[in-house]
Amino acid sequence: MSHNTVKDIVNMVRDEDVAFIRLQFTDIFGTLKNVAITPSQLLKALSGKVMFDGSSIEGFVRVEESDMFLVPDLDTFAIFPWRPQQGKVARMICDVFKTDKTPFEGDPRYILRKVIADAGMDGYTLNVGTECEFFLFQTDDEANPTTDTNEQAGYFDLGPIDFGENARRDIVLTLEEMGFEIETSHHEGAPAQHEIDFHYDEALKTADNIMTFKLAVRTIARQHGLHATFMPKPKAGVDGSGMHLNFSLHKDGRNVFADAEDPSKLSEEGRYFIGGIMKHIKGMSAVLNPIVNSYKRLIPGYEAPVYISWGTQNRTPLIRIPYADAEEGRRIELRSPDPAANPYLALAVCLSAGLDGIRNKIMPPAPITGNITKLSDSERSAMGIEQLPGTLIEAISEFEKDEFVRNVIGEHISNRYVEARKREWAQYTAQISKWEIEQYLNKI
Repeated sequence: MSHNTVKDIVNMVRDEDVAFIRLQFTDIFGTLKNVAITPSQLLKALSGKVMFDGSSIEGFVRVEESDMFLVPDLDTFAIFPWRPQQGKVARMICDVFKTDKTPFEGDPRYILRKVIADAGMDGYTLNVGTECEFFLFQTDDEANPTTDTNEQAGYFDLGPIDFGENARRDIVLTLEEMGFEIETSHHEGAPAQHEIDFHYDEALKTADNIMTFKLAVRTIARQHGLHATFMPKPKAGVDGSGMHLNFSLHKDGRNVFADAEDPSKLSEEGRYFIGGIMKHIKGMSAVLNPIVNSYKRLIPGYEAPVYISWGTQNRTPLIRIPYADAEEGRRIELRSPDPAANPYLALAVCLSAGLDGIRNKIMPPAPITGNITKLSDSERSAMGIEQLPGTLIEAISEFEKDEFVRNVIGEHISNRYVEARKREWAQYTAQISKWEIEQYLNKI
């Protein structure tokens, strides 16, 4: 991995004719924010002296403690291919610091950094690959998003049936120009649904890549007159969009999840990692599935997982061990997260839960070999298989009960996160849906 210096950044801005630099950061809910500067302010920015009002960012700080600083991560410098080629636009992803020059405890990137450092104390490095799904919908005459699509394409279909093929191709080419290694791209199971998979990387780089990926997808879709949404379940009756996370844990240059002697090729550490995630998954769900709409995806009858279980290659449990033809490819896939999640917080809680499993030798139950969705409730109960939270308010309740997960996120974010999500739930429950009107208005 290359490591840029201040001189490198200054030279790239000059040599590439960069006229505008965006200093990006992420709020606690996973929304990308930025402050823009011109090259005349570059050295000031590289010295971590660009200040912003933290009280204007939801979940950050109060107005009386609002001054905050952005410290760019020099290795995140990238030029946006979709902007002008003369007077280019670049970005750097930043960490947020307080006026006393200490990291801000409400910065999600800092939370993930802390967990990575904790894993490093035991010699572990986490690599993460993602499978991020999204929908491409039409816009109306005023360029506002809709949930309309005229296509009927399904899994792995291609043009001319796949109306989003050209947009998806341009998204891939744009991402590659920004340094992504794209492994596959294809149409997903629902009409207008797509998936683009990029190569795994270390946890912090992957979280940064997810934020960049979302920005690029939305931007290129807009250029094609389409609206890209990462909403987990924008339409009823079809599969929702997931953000499966694939983990491999490395120590001393080897993948500790691999065991060539085990029938499933999964090591004891790998099982402990699974055990830790299964122990904390209910408390983690409010982070991995953070909005009301997330739980419209996690219902029986669709591909998203509902039951807390694991299996090898089996795609019906929460966690699966995909086939790998080499030890270095052995990985653990968590299937419940959705793309509304803040990737920094999502990876932080997953890594911490897995480490808790390893450190405390939490052995998971036996793997599921059959289709778990075809078991009856009584059969699942007899096997001790529990269910994920079914609503946002259930997930928040589980989050509040799991002291371990709250400690990973930290008191600052935990308190503001719970407050905001409870407020979202209250607003949601106060609404009268079209379904209620159709169901009850004429009958009661």
